[in-house]
Amino acid sequence: MRIIIVGAGAIGGYIAERLSLEGQDVVVIEINPKRAAEIRDRLDALVITGNGASASILAEAGADEADLLLAVSTSDGANIIACHTATKMGVPRTVARVQDPGLKDGLEGLAVDFVIDPVESAANEIAALVSESGVSELIEFGGGQLALVGGTATALSPLLGIPLRRIRGRFTEFRWLAIAVVRNGITIVAHGDTTIREGDHLLLMVRSHNVDRAKTLIGIHGPKIRRALIIGTTRVARLTADQLVEIRLPIVVVDPDMGRCRDVAERHPSALVIAGDPTDPEVYNDLGIDQGDAVVALTGIDSMNLIGSLVAKALGASTTITRVTRMSYVGLLAGIGVDTTVSTRLAAAAQILRFVRRGNIYSVATFSDTDAEVIEIEVEPDSEAVGRTLLELPLPSGAVIGGILRGDSSFVPSGVTSIRAHDHLIIFTIPTAMARVESLFTT
Repeated sequence: MRIIIVGAGAIGGYIAERLSLEGQDVVVIEINPKRAAEIRDRLDALVITGNGASASILAEAGADEADLLLAVSTSDGANIIACHTATKMGVPRTVARVQDPGLKDGLEGLAVDFVIDPVESAANEIAALVSESGVSELIEFGGGQLALVGGTATALSPLLGIPLRRIRGRFTEFRWLAIAVVRNGITIVAHGDTTIREGDHLLLMVRSHNVDRAKTLIGIHGPKIRRALIIGTTRVARLTADQLVEIRLPIVVVDPDMGRCRDVAERHPSALVIAGDPTDPEVYNDLGIDQGDAVVALTGIDSMNLIGSLVAKALGASTTITRVTRMSYVGLLAGIGVDTTVSTRLAAAAQILRFVRRGNIYSVATFSDTDAEVIEIEVEPDSEAVGRTLLELPLPSGAVIGGILRGDSSFVPSGVTSIRAHDHLIIFTIPTAMARVESLFTT
C-alpha cells in the first residue's frame, strides 16, 4: 500500500516510522527543510520537502498511485486542503488531523473522508483510566460490551506462579481470558502453559461489567479515586479536566503559567487551580494527597511530567498517569512510580491504523510497551474462518481471539466457539502475525 503522510512532526514522524518498518510504501511530505532532513536520515522512505496541500508536490509524491493520504501536520487548514486536493487527484481515501471543533463541524462539501483528533482520543483514554484506578489500559469494544483490561500483576494476584491451563478452573464465576503478557519488553501471547509473574504487564479480556473482577485477578486493589490532580494546562489537560468535571470528580490543576491558570479557573470555577512549579513538593504539601488521589501529568515536557508524578506518588497518591513524547522513555518508567503512560502519538496510531489494515476494521488499539495491536475485524461471509471452531482455526501463534461481538450479544469465547459470518472478532496480534490474521477473516 502506498501511503502519503503530510507533516513529519511528532505524530507524522512516528506514524511514518511505524508504517515504514511494516514494509508499507511510505512517502513523507514536510514543509520544514530541517525536519524533512531529519526524517530522511532516519527512515527508509521517500521524503519530499514542500507544501503537502500543493497539487504539484502531491504529484511528485505519486498521488496518482497512492492508496491513502494522512494529513497530520499541526495546521488544521493545511490538512483539510491537502485531503481535498488529494481526493481531486484520485487518492481513494484521505484522513485529516483536525483539532478545531468549529472546523470539524464545517467540512461538508470538502473531500475529507475521515477526521481524527488524537488529543481528544487521549483525553478520553485518560478519563477512563482515572475512573478505574490502577489499570494501565481500559479499552472497550462493541459500544462498551467487552473490555480489555491491562495492568501490572502484583503480589496480590491469584494468577501468579501457576500455568493458566491449571488456574482457569478456579475462577469460573465469570468468563475471562488472558490475552498477553509483556515481560521485560518482550510480548508473550498467552497460552495454557503461560505462567504469570509479579511485575508482568498483563492483558485480560472480560465483559465490561466484570472489569472489577479482572482488576482483582491482576492484583489491583485500592480505594476509589476521590480527586484528580492535573499537572499542566495543555489542550489534552484541558480536555481531560472537562471530562472529569463532567463526571463530578473534584480536580486540582497545577501549572507554572499564571495566565493559563486563570483561563482554567474561569472555565471550571469548581476546580482548585494553583499557579506553581509542579515539580516542587511544597506545592503539594497543603493538598493532603493520599490514596484517594490520581495524578495526571499532561504538560508538554517529559521531565516535568515525570518528576511531578514521582513527587506526588512519594507524597501518597495511589495512581499516576504520565504523558510522554519520547517513546523510548516508556520502558524505563515502569516500576519507578509511574503507573501508566499515555501518548498522543499512540492515540493517533490507533486511529490511523484501521485505515491501513486489510478487511473491515472497526477499531485498533495500540500499546506503549509493545508494538502489538488489538483489532476489531468483521468476518467476511466467504472467508476460510466461517464455520470453524477456534480450535480448528489455523490462527498464527502470535495472535489470539479475545472476544466476539455477534449481533446484540458479546462474549469471551472458548475453544469450541464456532466463527460465523459477520461476527466482530477482537484479536490481539503481534506484527508478524497481522498479514495471516487479515487473510484468515477476509476474502
